[in-house]
This record gives sequence, structure tokens and C-alpha cells, in this order.
Amino acid sequence: MKRREFMGLLVVSAAVPIVARAQQQPMPVIGFLHAGSPEANVKQVAAFRNGLSKAGYVDGREVTIEYRWAENRDDRLPELAADLVRRRVAVIATPGTTQAALAAKAATTTIPIVFSTGGDPMALGLVVSFNRPGGNVTGIVNTSARLAGKRLGLLRELAPETKRFAVLVTHDGPLTQATLKDLHAETPQLGLPVEILYADTADEIEGAVTKLSAGSGSALMVGPDALFTNLRTRIVTLAAQRAVPAVYSVREFAEAGGLLSYGPSFLDTYQQVGEYAGRILKGEKPSDLPVMQASKVDLVVNLKAARALGVAVPDKVLAIADEVID
Repeated sequence: MKRREFMGLLVVSAAVPIVARAQQQPMPVIGFLHAGSPEANVKQVAAFRNGLSKAGYVDGREVTIEYRWAENRDDRLPELAADLVRRRVAVIATPGTTQAALAAKAATTTIPIVFSTGGDPMALGLVVSFNRPGGNVTGIVNTSARLAGKRLGLLRELAPETKRFAVLVTHDGPLTQATLKDLHAETPQLGLPVEILYADTADEIEGAVTKLSAGSGSALMVGPDALFTNLRTRIVTLAAQRAVPAVYSVREFAEAGGLLSYGPSFLDTYQQVGEYAGRILKGEKPSDLPVMQASKVDLVVNLKAARALGVAVPDKVLAIADEVID
């Protein structure tokens, strides 16, 4: 055998074990923890995966995603979070549900966590500051809870005959107090009474909404709680059955047939969570990644729903809408 051929065989032989070891390296696993159901979050999951892809991680190729869904039962979140910790995932992502972020933080102080929330992450105890989160947690914060007064103002534009507002919130949801605080600051200028409706389950939501009727002059605002977003189709249907004009916190409600939504883009925040998770997989520390503030707010008007309610949408509202569904 010629010396050149022999040396070539040596190079190939030496490379084979290295390649084999590289091929045997397991892909990193991301735990995706959510309070809702997969059926209600198809677009959101796609946005999260798109964010990961932008960071260089394609599901099934460079990374594996393991999903844990609480199916609208927050009491299941602690065990689901603990299961991901036992699985020793590389990152836990909790987009869209503050309760999931709190459950994940309670379950581990070492595995990186990336959240999105409409509340104040410092007040919630998720981070110590926005610029230097500290610990193992960082994420995205939106302004959803601080838009309650603006939502009621928009609803009044569409339903000027409104005599009172009903506001649906959960008893102990992480965004409830921030929502009520914004209402107390903003609603006096509207000059109408506000009734707070509390609901923590699907049955309680139905009971609260069915108390309203078109003849009562009531208009409804649904608070920015993950429970309501996950049950949006049912809530929109109930409001339509009662012929009650309603405003919602995210566009997914308007897409499901709701009259009006005003709030942050969930799809954008899910994508941002995916991008942050990818950066952590590349070696960045959550303690060094500042909490980002989502700035994009969408106004979506559903004209089909407006016609069904007999609501005339003013031109000035249509002019500022980001999307009009017809």
C-alpha cells in the first residue's frame, strides 16, 4: 500500500470515532409549560418554534420540545413543572401564562426559565430587576393589565348607549390587581358604574356572563387572564348569545368572533420567548438577558360581530384599527 493511501486511511479511521461521538450527542430538550390546551394554542406554538428557528434551533433537528399542558387547571402546573425538572430539560419556556412561570420558578433555581407575562415580573417575584434579572429567570413583559381603561374607552365608542360596564376577572390571578388598579384610575372619567365579575372556572365564567343581557345596557370587558384566553371561544359565544358588546385583551378573541380586542400581540411575545430560549441554548445566561418589554399593541375590530349586535363602528375607530375582520 502506498504511503499516501495509508495516511489517508489513518485520517478516516481517526475521524470515524469523532463523528460517531458527535452523532451520539443528544439534542437539547426545551420544556414548554402552559396553563392551556394544545388545541387553543396552535398559532402560538408555531410562533414560539419560529422564534427558536430564528435563533438557529429547528424542532426535531437541533432541539427537541417537550410540551406540558395544564388544560386550564392551574393546580396541575406545579407537578407539570416538577416533571420537566426531573426530565432535566435545558430550558423551561412559559409563554403566555404567568401562573406557569411562577410554577416553574418554584420548581427549580438552576434550570433557565423564559416567561412572558402581562404583570410586573418584579412584583410577582420572578426577577429582581428588568436590566439584570438575576437568578435563572428572564423573559418578556407586556402592558396588557395596564390597558383596561383604554379598552373600556374603545368599547364606549362602539356602544355609546352603555349604562354600566361589567369586568370579568379571576379572584387571585396574577394580573387581577393590576387590572383593577388601572380601572380605578381610568374609569371615573367615563362616568359609568363598573361591576366586577369574578370567575375562576368555566362554569363560573358562564354564570357570570349569563347574568348580563342586552336590555340591561351592560357592556363587558374580559380581563387579561390566561384562563379566559384559553376559553375564548366559549366566552365569545356566551357574549353573542346574550347580545352583549364586549372588548377583549388579545386579538385571538376577535378572531374567534369577538367584537373588539385591544392588547399586545401574543404571537410576537411567543416568538420572543423562543428567541430568548435559543440564545440561552447557545450559552447566554438568563441573569444577563434583560427582561424585554413588548411594545406592539393591536386593535382588532370584527365587523361581522358588530353587525350581529347591531353596533355601528365609528369611522374614527376603523381608521386606527390594525386589523378589521369582515
